[in-house]
Amino acid sequence: MADTKTIGYSSAISINPHQTLDLLLSVDLLLVTNSSSLMVTVLNRETKLKYSLHYLPADLVLSVQDTNIYYGMGRLSLNRWRHLTRDLHIDVQKAIVFGSKHSPIKVRRTDLEILTISLLGIGFYDNITLSTSEHLAHFYDAAEWLVHNQDPQTGGWRNPVRRSLNGFDELKPGWISAMGQGHAISVLARAYWHSGGDERYLEAAVAALQPYKILSRDGGVLAQFMDKYYWYEEYPTSPPSFVLNGFVYSLLGLYDLNNTAPSRIACEASNLFIQGMHSLKQMLLLYDTGSGTTYDLRHLSLGIAPNLARWDYHATHVNQLLLLATIDDDPLLTQTAERWKGYMFGKRAKHN
Repeated sequence: MADTKTIGYSSAISINPHQTLDLLLSVDLLLVTNSSSLMVTVLNRETKLKYSLHYLPADLVLSVQDTNIYYGMGRLSLNRWRHLTRDLHIDVQKAIVFGSKHSPIKVRRTDLEILTISLLGIGFYDNITLSTSEHLAHFYDAAEWLVHNQDPQTGGWRNPVRRSLNGFDELKPGWISAMGQGHAISVLARAYWHSGGDERYLEAAVAALQPYKILSRDGGVLAQFMDKYYWYEEYPTSPPSFVLNGFVYSLLGLYDLNNTAPSRIACEASNLFIQGMHSLKQMLLLYDTGSGTTYDLRHLSLGIAPNLARWDYHATHVNQLLLLATIDDDPLLTQTAERWKGYMFGKRAKHN
């Protein structure tokens, strides 16, 4: 990366908001040359460190050099207007974690102050806004990312990292997660509804159903328990791991699409949801230890000790069941959720 002197910081156009509360930046930006950028200087008032956040027209995720932080907006953003929305607190925190060789420093939002917003090189900016939140803008940014980064062959969003679960074969980069598919489908289905029917979001959501129908050993997320019950795998391990919270998240995506898509499309999502709910009801009590829950079923898949869920995961299980109980009135869901809630307050199953 070039330093600020090389890219013309001395001639930058700057404003000085000195803002400490509103760290959500929105701006309409047009950058003309590759060496142009938007730079935001942020002060950590606790450590007195100044961070320079550079937003560039480049295919770059994140790069950190000392206190210079670089985020790419994609090469296609050059010579066209682009609406940029960034949470400056998160951008600083990510960079600190990324660049730290030791335990990263936790930066509090209240410690940060925006000193300057500057345009470097050749370009234009307009409609600069600082706010405490921009949820809708972030929502549509996420939906757009999902549309443009979906694998056209599989309909999935491939994970680019290795993942190891104790006892299972390592997942190589490129694996698909049912939980990720469910979250993505939820976002896309809601974007389709909120946008008034933008077909791009619907098409991506429908394509994302493909991995639900393909066995995990063949690149999908589908597994079977005892060759009988179908399960959507958060981690497509061999043998299947049957992670509970990820499975429920995958169901919620199907539910959202079923309730927002036209009837001709909703049917497929509905069938997958019904199939998953049937499996959940038949297998749910396998996760019950009498004093808590298990995270997955590796004790059955691998014949080892149960993988007990931490209390935060256990609380997630409870909340997920209570949510599903608003969709499905089967008393099993409510009764199980209430019993699992009791475990958090010291209640235990009866013993002989």
